[in-house]
Amino acid sequence: MAKRIETKSKKPINRLGFGGWQLGNTEFWGHMSQDEGVELVKKAISEGINFFDTAPGYAAGVSESIIGMGIEGHREDVFITTKYGHTADGETDFSVFSLREQIYSSLERLQTDYIDALILHNPPWDILEGLTTHVQELKKLKDEGLIRYFGVSIDTGEELELVLNHLDIDLIEVIFNIFFQEPMDYFQKVNEKNIDLIAKVPLDSGWLTGKYDEFSEFHGIRMRWDDETIEKRAFLVSRLKSITTKSDLTKYAMGFIKSFDEISVVIPGIKSIEQLLDHINHQNFNLSDELKRAFIDVYESYIKDDPLTW
Repeated sequence: MAKRIETKSKKPINRLGFGGWQLGNTEFWGHMSQDEGVELVKKAISEGINFFDTAPGYAAGVSESIIGMGIEGHREDVFITTKYGHTADGETDFSVFSLREQIYSSLERLQTDYIDALILHNPPWDILEGLTTHVQELKKLKDEGLIRYFGVSIDTGEELELVLNHLDIDLIEVIFNIFFQEPMDYFQKVNEKNIDLIAKVPLDSGWLTGKYDEFSEFHGIRMRWDDETIEKRAFLVSRLKSITTKSDLTKYAMGFIKSFDEISVVIPGIKSIEQLLDHINHQNFNLSDELKRAFIDVYESYIKDDPLTW
């Protein structure tokens, strides 16, 4: 397991992180006031979570602002990743020339003078292929102390292979869960390159909690699924429930990801105190080898040759 990232105070990173897309994000995730978001971040810190992932594009910068207020008094004990490329005003801008300006905007919202890790937010392929000067510029910013680490956020195994072959970076965020196991093929190389791997979308936007089925109604960002996708996911969830003999799959889904030593941090999106405490209560759950193999078999039997869309 890669061990390069750490808080500024040298405090170890908790493998259970906090995904900040939901913070204040009324458009996609329902109502959450600024005060509720700040309270949630403070509660997470009090429960031992010290890795927070956010982005300017999450709720038009509100997510960053909430985290900035929530970490007051704990800055050096927490690790914050934020992103570059999708701005708070809804623009897409991966220009090297706007890099510093975008960082300063995030620093202002986060109320800090450094970013623990700056992540290129699903960048174009020419960046992933190392055909631009982004890495050189990021290394300069790292030398200045404006950022401490840098990396990319990507979605697929194909992109992960590109990054591993072409970029000299510190960390990678990638979709990895029971339904999206393709990145596993590259875990050995990730480990060899001593890159920290962050697992995003660990619960498949809620499906891997077990709370959805083919009759569920979806709102916000979840309206992206068509009927065929919903039916297939519902079938897969039923298979997992049959294997575990449980209706609540959250701890099994999280345990599956944490069973891979190459994963440094898992960042479930957390919207409420109830969700936070559920993750806290199960953070030490260890998945059995038998269940791990069974979950891999589900992927290989039903998904590998006919992948799900995110």
